[in-house]
Amino acid sequence: MKIAVTGKGGVGKTTFAATLARLYADEGRPVLAADVDPDANLGLALGFPEEVLDSIVPISKMRKLVEERTGATPDNSFYKLNPKVDDIPDTYGKVCNGVRLLVLGTVETGGGGCVCPEHVMLKRIISNMVLRREDVVILDMEAGLEHLGRGTTEGMDRFIVVIEPGARSVQTYKNVKRLAHDLGVAQVQVVANKVRGEEDEEFIRSRIPEEDLLGFIHYNEEVIDADRKGCSPYDFSKAATDEIRKIKEKIDQSVI
Repeated sequence: MKIAVTGKGGVGKTTFAATLARLYADEGRPVLAADVDPDANLGLALGFPEEVLDSIVPISKMRKLVEERTGATPDNSFYKLNPKVDDIPDTYGKVCNGVRLLVLGTVETGGGGCVCPEHVMLKRIISNMVLRREDVVILDMEAGLEHLGRGTTEGMDRFIVVIEPGARSVQTYKNVKRLAHDLGVAQVQVVANKVRGEEDEEFIRSRIPEEDLLGFIHYNEEVIDADRKGCSPYDFSKAATDEIRKIKEKIDQSVI
């Protein structure tokens, strides 16, 4: 199962992605969680110690590795479009709580169609993850839609858009669904986070098709406390974890 978790900034993508990864790991399944956000904090949400995370350099910033694998150097503008990457997750990934974390980072670019050695590496790594058939692969994507324009997430089984009860989040879902269709991703589903009550639930139900709505995660002070303390929400909030467990069950039931 290959899942890309996306949405606008601040909606709780990382909390959802990390907890989902921990739940799959609890079942004894091999889980590869990739952080594709320039503000990488998936590791903290998974429960990694800060000293381990401080030692990790995102793949996109490993200039020497990119040069070795692609053949690109300051003196050479030509590079391989299919560099060897199959060893990257095992070589550079770190494991905690049964989840292998790979910090990919992102490519800083002024446009949506970047073709550069770093982008080629990231796209190739993600494509290779899709081929790891037995693994559950969860991508915690950068905020916004630029990664869809670059085609970085082609080949994923589904996108899960984390939204808040608000018009801007709903618009993000609609845009993701449109762009996902262009990438050949058939399933685009929604998780509504920070839901405060029945009024918020009704707002979401009135705007998201029933077949796309996976469930609700209600506003929870324990999740905020976990973030403040640098802890995994999975270890800090049984209520939030139980809600995400129900969403996971629905995901498992809808596997094509």
